[in-house]
Amino acid sequence: MKKILFKKILSDCLIFFTIALFFAALVIWIFQAVNHLDIMIEDGRDHLTYIKFTLLIFPKVITKLLPFIFFLSFIYIITKYEIENELIIFWNFGVSKISLINFFFKFSIILVLFQIILTSYIVPMSQDKARSYLRNSNINILENLIKPRKFNDTIKDLTIYSDYKDENDYFTEIYIKSGSNFNNFQITYANKGKFLNSGGNQIFDLYNGETISVVNDKITNLKFKRSYLNLSDIQTNTTTYKKTQEVSTLDLFTCYKNIYNKISIDLSKKLEIENCRSENLNNILKEFHKRITIPLYIPVLMLICLLVITKSKENSNYTLYRLKIFLIGLFIIILSELTLRFVEKNLFNNILIFSIPVIMSIYLYIVFVLKFKFKNSKT
Repeated sequence: MKKILFKKILSDCLIFFTIALFFAALVIWIFQAVNHLDIMIEDGRDHLTYIKFTLLIFPKVITKLLPFIFFLSFIYIITKYEIENELIIFWNFGVSKISLINFFFKFSIILVLFQIILTSYIVPMSQDKARSYLRNSNINILENLIKPRKFNDTIKDLTIYSDYKDENDYFTEIYIKSGSNFNNFQITYANKGKFLNSGGNQIFDLYNGETISVVNDKITNLKFKRSYLNLSDIQTNTTTYKKTQEVSTLDLFTCYKNIYNKISIDLSKKLEIENCRSENLNNILKEFHKRITIPLYIPVLMLICLLVITKSKENSNYTLYRLKIFLIGLFIIILSELTLRFVEKNLFNNILIFSIPVIMSIYLYIVFVLKFKFKNSKT
């Protein structure tokens, strides 16, 4: 019977937790997907690249929301059981409060492992995969990059200006500057132009203009009635290199070990790990904190949820007591994120930050044991 009771309360918590996490993550993901529309609108990528990129950010949204939704779901269901007198069934069948705490605490450890797998393996892999779609994709909606009466510099080393676009898709009064070097650049003026797609190549068909080229301070002019500008190999200014958060945990550990062993050179090429530099050590340590330390706060949140069973709902201050527990839980969630700011190269300081959730979990568990042991001895 005890197993049935434990299974029932856990299933209720998990169902509520799963539904709440999915829909909350879906709402946040939709907002982020809208924010990434510039991949198509400003960068000129196709819709398939946009869809793949946005879908792959969903695991990261899940990991960010999981601690808060976990705390909210479990405190709600456990409180609901207490208010509706369903926990009395547990006590009547010989389930002690410390047994219930042990059960949920063990489950929270399993959830910690699940969260660490997400943050350490799945999220970096999905983030890197998403970035790879940008690295390997072409800019194939060039027309979207040009906004009338605005200098458009989304494309790397290329600035395009057009006065307006007519009903036949012709851009008028076109100005194009390519190259970022003061000694080597090219400026093209044209009365009008239109984008063509020839064999998969993006061609800007220009009419009645002039090209001014500067090469090593030597200027040449070339007037034309019609000219073709090939824009197939252009790149946007969108970040396409691998960020620290996209590097696998194993690679980060290898990088940290080499840097810690006083290898002060740039290890990016030697180890084939991007951003593996001593100057980037703080970011690497912060990434470890996000992937490993923050999930360790889940057992702390679980024990805080279980504080609601330490006081009877018949107590006149029970509502205020629940509010205090909820605020403490929110404070712990905020604290877990704030500690990221204190991660630095100092090893002792980092060990202390890592030990905070462990110490909290041990302290809360001891409080439960002493409280219920005292009650039992008193009765």
